[in-house]
Amino acid sequence: MSTRHASFAAFYPYYLTQHANMLCRRAHFFGSTSALAALAQSVVSMNAWWIVAALVSGYGGAWVGHFFYEKNRPASFAQPLYSFMGDWVMYWQMLTGKLSW
Repeated sequence: MSTRHASFAAFYPYYLTQHANMLCRRAHFFGSTSALAALAQSVVSMNAWWIVAALVSGYGGAWVGHFFYEKNRPASFAQPLYSFMGDWVMYWQMLTGKLSW
């Protein structure tokens, strides 16, 4: 990515182009879901190691999707905040059926 986007509204359409492969989107979805489960477990168990598990599973799912299926570089390397936001918007759109997965 050579262009830095000035707003999330400008970034998100680009973000979706980097997740065109259905298997990449699925890897993101499952990684994000397991990250949410690990965060919930950290609250229930009061064990901070679950936060580490959340980070590993969340980023792990995304990176598997990009490196094995999409064959591109994750947008988080160039614009980490917008990429983080984009992941959760994409997650919600897949969960609600607005984006196929």
